[in-house]
Amino acid sequence: MTIRTSRPSRRGELPLRQTLLRLALTQALLLPAGLVAAEDGSSDAEIAAKAAEMDTVFVTGSRIKRIDGETALPIEIITREEIETRGVTTAAEMVKTLTANTAPLADGASITDGTSGQRGFNGANLRGVGVSSTLILLNGRRLANFASPGDEAGVDLNNIPAGAIERVEVLKDGASALYGSDAIGGVINFITRSDYQGIDLSLLGADTQEGGADKQTATISAGFGDMSTDRYNVFGVLDVQHLGALRSSQRDFIRDRPLADLLPALMSSNTYPANIDINSAQRNALINAGLLAPGTTRNRINPSSPECNPPATVYAPEGPGGPVACSYDYMKDTEIYPDSDKIGFMGRAAVEVADGHRLFAELSYTKSETTYRLSPNPQRIRNLPISVLPEPYRTALSAPGLPSTFSGIRLRMTEAGNRSNEVTSEGSRIVLGAEGIAGDWDYSLGLVRSENKATDSYVDGYVLFDEFDAAVRSGLINPFGPSSAQGQALLDDITINDDARKSKGVSESFDFNFTRALGELEGGDIGLALGGELRRESQRFTPSALLLSNNIAGDRDSSLGPGDPSDILPSNDSRNVASAYAELNAPVSETLELQAALRFDDYEEVGSTFNPKFGVRWQPREDLIVRGSAGTGFRAPSLNDLHRPTVFGVTSSLITDPQCADAEGSIDFCTDQWPVERQSNPDLDPERSRQFSLGTVYEPSETFNIGLEYWHLQKKDVISTLGEQIIIESPELYNGLYIERDEDGFISNIILRKENQGKLKTSGFDISSRLSTGETDYGTFSVDFTGTLITKYERQFGPLEPYRSNLGRFLNDQVIQRWRHRIAFNWDSGPLGLTFANNYSSSYRDQNTTYDPVSDSRLPSRDVKAYSLWDLTGSYKVNEQLRVRAGVLNVFDEEPPFSNQAYYFIASYDPTYTDPRGRSFYLGVEYKFR
Repeated sequence: MTIRTSRPSRRGELPLRQTLLRLALTQALLLPAGLVAAEDGSSDAEIAAKAAEMDTVFVTGSRIKRIDGETALPIEIITREEIETRGVTTAAEMVKTLTANTAPLADGASITDGTSGQRGFNGANLRGVGVSSTLILLNGRRLANFASPGDEAGVDLNNIPAGAIERVEVLKDGASALYGSDAIGGVINFITRSDYQGIDLSLLGADTQEGGADKQTATISAGFGDMSTDRYNVFGVLDVQHLGALRSSQRDFIRDRPLADLLPALMSSNTYPANIDINSAQRNALINAGLLAPGTTRNRINPSSPECNPPATVYAPEGPGGPVACSYDYMKDTEIYPDSDKIGFMGRAAVEVADGHRLFAELSYTKSETTYRLSPNPQRIRNLPISVLPEPYRTALSAPGLPSTFSGIRLRMTEAGNRSNEVTSEGSRIVLGAEGIAGDWDYSLGLVRSENKATDSYVDGYVLFDEFDAAVRSGLINPFGPSSAQGQALLDDITINDDARKSKGVSESFDFNFTRALGELEGGDIGLALGGELRRESQRFTPSALLLSNNIAGDRDSSLGPGDPSDILPSNDSRNVASAYAELNAPVSETLELQAALRFDDYEEVGSTFNPKFGVRWQPREDLIVRGSAGTGFRAPSLNDLHRPTVFGVTSSLITDPQCADAEGSIDFCTDQWPVERQSNPDLDPERSRQFSLGTVYEPSETFNIGLEYWHLQKKDVISTLGEQIIIESPELYNGLYIERDEDGFISNIILRKENQGKLKTSGFDISSRLSTGETDYGTFSVDFTGTLITKYERQFGPLEPYRSNLGRFLNDQVIQRWRHRIAFNWDSGPLGLTFANNYSSSYRDQNTTYDPVSDSRLPSRDVKAYSLWDLTGSYKVNEQLRVRAGVLNVFDEEPPFSNQAYYFIASYDPTYTDPRGRSFYLGVEYKFR
């Protein structure tokens, strides 16, 4: 763990414990249940006794109050000051800097909507074992999951009130027996301010060197009342942020990576002006008319070829358009970073109703409106009359003996504008609680209602399919060039603005915790904690009438006609969850401490489980701690996993069907985005896990410490779909089971059904260290380091599948880098502080599902180079009221490394861990009105 507390001038009997005590006191998880304000007339002894109560705190991973922040469990703590030095302003940005956070669900990946209905969801993924296995807490209590049904179940990080965050505590030891046995990957606990007086105002502006992705934030904090004298405190924090969009055309590295040269197989045959599909007789007629070159063998043409319509519609002979048509480079006409407006409020009121008894209320509200703009809608319209073709093609194909129709067009709806979805995620939570001391027991009670509402709205680029189709057939809309004023007016009239998908998720709970000392051992009091939670989870999905009509061009089942009943169904599901836990902390001696916990969970419809946790902390010397823990975990299938409506779509990327390639002798002919059907499964079993950790913390002096933790985690019955890449590459196993084929042997459908697939094993090391010079004549110099080395990541993608290693390679939908680190070089001279920090991710073997159309073979294997970003940040305290912050992020303007991954919509790099914004600058000012 990183320690930033000031050091005492004289070492005590146990300097490491004292240092960690100071850390715990400043970075506690919850308000101490036993904080008591001194009344007028209190004796010095009473005041001292009450002050002693304040020296016991909760830390993440334990419900027992203690005077030592270093438990048997590994915890990483990021203070508010550290968050600021990282130059981040949102919870999602902060989580992305954690080295233990692997393959998270970030905005770049969310654009892809590979989670089938969860566009806009930002989720954490500790240890890379799944967003659904990382527990997100706010002040030690749960929030409602992102409401939109999809492949993941977890808290949307947009629902964390970023401006109110005081610190973040990351429990990297998974399956917490206290917070939830479903926290298999670990716990991220966002701690907000708890007692605040005065008024603070903070403003920040940021921009990028190349333009786009600008940022403006404003935070105001206000509070009054002193718990120690007034016996009450009320405060609130309001945070407003605007994050600007970034178009692909604004980045040189996108312009320098044309798909036509590097990844032609990822281009599209839907272009503007439209490509035309004709039969062989019609092709020969065009050759005879001099409109096609003699010897032309392709039946896909474009009247604008070879000039086409750059920068997006380009001539690419090896692309899907072929040598006499055009191909579309969608990376030239899309946004790679969304426009977003966020507002967050966090308020808290606490009152001491009697000595040792306190009531409190927390209210939080967040709203995030994010607009995703993709390339214009691709449309294929079949069997069109020759009359819609431009001259002289219309004349040439109207000759006697030729059909009056042609196969159809492949069009990019550029005149309708870019596909634009506005995703609104609203989170609200109210907590009513009581805490205090009753006899020998400390108690904490909480009544919580947390809600998330998510709305996915079409705001531009989508039109009514039936009217658009009719307008193309009548010639009112011209697919080969600018439409008439009447055609454009029709497009404007049929453009859809519709709240297509509305979802609401609610979590209502009552929790309680009681702690006391049972007796005394040589090392101190035996601590006992008893607690539990009763929770009701509900989730509702409501599709719009327009979505159900199957009449949205760009979001419809093409096998059905407009107005035919859609397979999209509304849903309304709920369940009850009951949990109870017990924790015992036994300081056997001055050097040895044992910890044990047991949790019981009962999930309606799924079943019940007991999960134990054991820990040991041994301090053989003043400067050395050795610790270890072991436990089991249990993750019940989510409501999405059990009951989500079936979703129809296509594979996330172009994938080659090996059975087809063997039969047809061509990869080009057998590579496509195949139809898929995503299904839930009401018969799922829960995931179960086992994990253990063993580590040490060594502090030989007041200026140096280092920690090393080994962890191992194993999950079985992993809830997942088998994965489109795994299915298609093994037709001998999955034909008829997950692969449906037509009478000619071509794939007609792929079933992606949630099932208990197999096992996952992962292990590695976490390293943390701090080195400081202490105070010198030139200030204090220090180095903070955290790193994660993953030594194993093996997974069975199905009961018929062998273990496959995801370590150091992109497989299916993610990459697991072997090594990630953050190192920060700090200088603090009092009013002035500077930090020069590096975030690093190691190289890995690239995904290799795409192919080279020229050679008709897979692309050669390659490695994606390491990704290293340096940030320079600083702050200057002008006086007690005014502080100025500034920074340069990505100092060396490092661009995302090239990747031929084809899983995500964003091509030529991996958007899950990289930042396309490039070099950026920010300036902030904070003023305290006190």
